[in-house]
Amino acid sequence: MAEILPLRAWRYTDTLKDQIEQLTSPLFDVVSEKQREALYQNPLNSIHLSVPRGDNPAQDAALLLQEWKEKGIILQDGLPGIYVYYQYFRLPGSDKEYVRKGFICNIKAYDWHEKVLLRHENTIPSAVNDRIELLEETLLNVSPTHGLYTDAEFLLEPYMDESIRTPIYETEDYQGVRDVLAVIHDHAAIELFLQTLAEKQVLLADGHHRYEGSLFYRRKMMAENPNHTDFEPYNYHLMYLTNSEHDDLRILPTHRLLKQLPMPEEEFLERLQEYFTVTPKEDPYELNEVIVGKPWAFGMYLNGNAYKLRLKPEVHPSIDWNFPEEVKQLDLTVMHYFIFEKILGIYRQQQRDYKGLSYERNFTACIRKVDKGEAQLALITNEISMEQVKRVCNSGAVMPQKSTFFYPKVICGFLFSSIKEDEFTTAAAACL
Repeated sequence: MAEILPLRAWRYTDTLKDQIEQLTSPLFDVVSEKQREALYQNPLNSIHLSVPRGDNPAQDAALLLQEWKEKGIILQDGLPGIYVYYQYFRLPGSDKEYVRKGFICNIKAYDWHEKVLLRHENTIPSAVNDRIELLEETLLNVSPTHGLYTDAEFLLEPYMDESIRTPIYETEDYQGVRDVLAVIHDHAAIELFLQTLAEKQVLLADGHHRYEGSLFYRRKMMAENPNHTDFEPYNYHLMYLTNSEHDDLRILPTHRLLKQLPMPEEEFLERLQEYFTVTPKEDPYELNEVIVGKPWAFGMYLNGNAYKLRLKPEVHPSIDWNFPEEVKQLDLTVMHYFIFEKILGIYRQQQRDYKGLSYERNFTACIRKVDKGEAQLALITNEISMEQVKRVCNSGAVMPQKSTFFYPKVICGFLFSSIKEDEFTTAAAACL
């Protein structure tokens, strides 16, 4: 099934090892404007490759990459390896330290119809185009996407646990997460990783836009290459793989903010009552608590007023989107169908790139943004479970965009993966 390969990663020179915390950055789609501007002040920070700025950002990133290579700011590891990546973290209200265990490798950029790599949510077209251009100009995967494989026997974990005892990097990131990177060079161990994944499907957990970029580039190069063999570097993509059976996988909710209602508030509230039981609430900071464990329930904060919304069960069968039942059952499908399409008149295809719609993981930030007038409406939702993700992936359908927030996010800057011919570890070389 899934073909993976070790890689010879490009990494910051060892003389910068002690500064690695100042060289890493959040992923392109979660870095805030304030974080971004602060990171740009360091001329060696990885954000200059992952979120380049200027009139020609992708071309500028390619020039900078070449400069860093020539000056020895980044160097390519001499041996191919599987890069073990552990993230240690805590969640509010819990004393437990969680650890998400995984490894970084190259993986074939499978087309969706091949049913090897399964997606679970829609992408936002403008964000995909940005990633395609960056990949075409730099031929570099600047950060790994996140995939899930299923291994109930945890065959690979002993090798990862052994490797992580001698880390390359150990640092605390912008999330307060302790990130640790190590590498496995042992040929027999690498072969076990390759064989284990060869029997697996992979669920794409995070990084749909970056994966779509790699997939687009692979299709383009296949069309241009009459001697295509399926083993060229452009066929591959950088991915962080974790075991879906591990207890420490966490998915956090992603809430919705609407800058401005396309109708008067009074009309909106009246129309909501056609589909929902609408209950006013005193304290907006309890909206996330009053919906916990309740299907098709949402918190709503509208211009200083808090409400709990609960879909009337009898209207649920009226969802006429051509989705399997696994998708229709999701809270976010209910939200996007009844609130955005039926009530607000923002149809499904428009929703993917609707200018007034934004996404926020932090619950209190949602309340704060409405209070500050940055948004008129906040819709608070429950998290999606791992089982729901699996069911949707296996159904062949996708969730609404920004349905899941796998926590913590991987960081950018620990390593980079080149798809240049002379910098790539091929399948033949990996098996030597």
